[in-house]
Amino acid sequence: MSFTANAPKTTRINFRTDEETKEEANSIFAKLGLDMSTALNMFLQQTINDQGLPFQPTLSKFEKSVLKAADGPTRSFDNVDDLMKELRGTATD
Repeated sequence: MSFTANAPKTTRINFRTDEETKEEANSIFAKLGLDMSTALNMFLQQTINDQGLPFQPTLSKFEKSVLKAADGPTRSFDNVDDLMKELRGTATD
């Protein structure tokens, strides 16, 4: 009697990244004893397990400050000279 494992069929996923990111990731994966395919499959499986990203995406301090400024009070100026005076701190109201 012989048994054959019913391995799931595989599919190919292609995506683009820059060369430096690929090389750095490959270097880290190699130190962990992983290849790119295994590491990406681990990411996909953990995404399924967590029902979301397996890490908390965050904004940089710069991005946070831009978003905060966009939500804050706004001012308008009648001309560029008035704007430049405000930016230089020499505006007179």
